[in-house]
Amino acid sequence: MDRILIRGGNRLSGRLPISGAKNAALTLMPCALLTEEPVTLRNLPRLADVDSFGHLLNQLGCSTRIEGARPEDFGRVMTIRAGKLTATEAPYDIVRKMRASILVLGPLLGRAGEATVSLPGGCAIGNRPIDLHLKALEAIGAQLEMAAGYVKAIAPGGRLSGGVYTFPVVSVGATENVVMAASLAKGGSRIENAAREPEIVDLCNLLVAMGAKISGIGTETLEIEGVDRLHGATYRVMPDRIEAGSYACAAAITGGSLELVGVKASDMLATIEALRQAGVTVEERGENLFVEANGPLRPVTVSTAPFPGFATDMQAQLMAMLCMAPGESTLTETIFENRYMHVPELARMGADIHVQGRTALVRGVDRLVGAPVMATDLRASMSLIIAGLVAEGETQVSRVYHLDRGYERLEEKLSAVGADIERVGDG
Repeated sequence: MDRILIRGGNRLSGRLPISGAKNAALTLMPCALLTEEPVTLRNLPRLADVDSFGHLLNQLGCSTRIEGARPEDFGRVMTIRAGKLTATEAPYDIVRKMRASILVLGPLLGRAGEATVSLPGGCAIGNRPIDLHLKALEAIGAQLEMAAGYVKAIAPGGRLSGGVYTFPVVSVGATENVVMAASLAKGGSRIENAAREPEIVDLCNLLVAMGAKISGIGTETLEIEGVDRLHGATYRVMPDRIEAGSYACAAAITGGSLELVGVKASDMLATIEALRQAGVTVEERGENLFVEANGPLRPVTVSTAPFPGFATDMQAQLMAMLCMAPGESTLTETIFENRYMHVPELARMGADIHVQGRTALVRGVDRLVGAPVMATDLRASMSLIIAGLVAEGETQVSRVYHLDRGYERLEEKLSAVGADIERVGDG
């Protein structure tokens, strides 16, 4: 199993390209199930999760063709065609590896009128039931049953009716599933308290490009008028706001300066605000974001929240950065109840962090020290990389397959801006 070795102490400096968003890509790919015509996605990141999702689509009868990146894109171009669905079941052996696999439920139900999907896996960061997915789909006409770890959904008469649903709490994945399903319903649907994340906007924009009728995009109320069919489209995946925020934290903790290339600042205003409160200079330069830390970092108080609040996917990376901020910072995790698994690993490197319930008190230290540490989930993995960049000596991060799920060419990108980092195999 591979490990990543980091010899800390180097200041990061230079230009670093931001890839297409993982969370958007995994939402856009299942849209191909809604039409017989090809859907082409540009700027698709080279990630393990993208490959796994492509394999799942292949199992359902989709063909996938991958081409190299265009000059303006860092990732790849993938064309997906679901000319004829050969299966409507997403099996356990694929779905268990990646929670995003549940996102085939809505489009399969919308187009084929039926779907059987294994209960999902993914990072072990807390209880993430799919109840809201199921209740929302029921509200627009689905009949559901659960047995032997699978969800079986049927649209009576072969097509969903449409309907109204109000989410009791905001759910990104459930919003995505119901919007895809509703796009091919017989009637109209209204989704209240819908998630407003930029990835939801990206999804809706692709669906509209495919012929869907959606209003209220970017708001908490989505109106979807079902259509008889959708057509193909070519669409560019949005830049990854979480990757950009992660590298911004890496620049800050090393006292460095990075120009993050290809960033949509409006998608990450809460992250930018937290960095500025910590004393980091952040400037928009067209489609780039300049990040620089000249002096000592300052402590901050942050709570995670649905968009436009501070993203839970940035909590671990900000925590790592704040380990070197003199004073006391307070982080409160409101989304997932078990998202502090990186804390014991940061403590092995000398961090002073006390967790009580959903709140973490981070006391800045004078130095971190390299140590063997273990990644526990995707964003926790990145927090250890960030800490390792400033730690004295060598940090060894194991179980890096978590990183490969969400960060494209991480070692290559960091090496290019001054980090002493490499991947090594146990052999």
